[in-house]
Amino acid sequence: MRICSLVENTSNCGMRTAHGLSLYIETKNHRVLFDVGQDETIFENAGKMNIRLEDIDIVIISHGHYDHGGALGKFLEINQTARIYIQRKAFEPHFSERPEGLKYIGLEPKLIDHPQIFLLDGDYQIDQELSLFTVSDAKDHLSEANNVLYDENGLDQFEHEQNLEVNCDKKVLILGCGHCGIINILEKAGNYIPNVCIGGFHLSIPHLKKTVSESQLEAVACKLLEYHDTQFYTCHCTGIDAFVYLAEKCVNVHYLACGDILTF
Repeated sequence: MRICSLVENTSNCGMRTAHGLSLYIETKNHRVLFDVGQDETIFENAGKMNIRLEDIDIVIISHGHYDHGGALGKFLEINQTARIYIQRKAFEPHFSERPEGLKYIGLEPKLIDHPQIFLLDGDYQIDQELSLFTVSDAKDHLSEANNVLYDENGLDQFEHEQNLEVNCDKKVLILGCGHCGIINILEKAGNYIPNVCIGGFHLSIPHLKKTVSESQLEAVACKLLEYHDTQFYTCHCTGIDAFVYLAEKCVNVHYLACGDILTF
């Protein structure tokens, strides 16, 4: 299995950066995109890394925010065969609270009817390699950074967020932002103890340059330490300050920047 970071907030190798996430996952049977970022960044970086987006056969959109699915329309212009898996609720309106008021941060609504898009209502097994799960009852251990995120009914409960389990020679758990809480996500995964976990933990509010409380960081660190055989590669909405805190507490926490490649 090979995993390449195509879109992320930072880079150590001169790749184009953008607030968002996209991971290319190459397994025995599939070429997968997990999220596509918000803009042209994915196309530029895929070219630099010699990854043909035309050959992608599966796309997973983790949740209904533009920094994870904003480039989906452009992707569908160059790839007419990939199956796009997304939770139905991801196409509902989503907003972020800003000093000037609520800002729309959702997906392009008209894409909901695209023939390549498969709308899901909860957990779904794609095949023996790939399966998706949601966390529909998250009440505890939610990130304080969620408190500026809304849907049409008030604070977003993130029923539109899904996580990917990859079963190959290694077990890999992939999440987008972990809005439902990395602690809750790991607990929902249950007996699926990943060798590797990759994704954002949503422990910062970028436009406010604010990190969640130390008590919440400590709770996350304690949970990650329970997974002795799991290597965590975090990124994107975790925030650098939160990452540094976790990495100092946990020897199994690393950062995955744009252009980085993991091979298992």
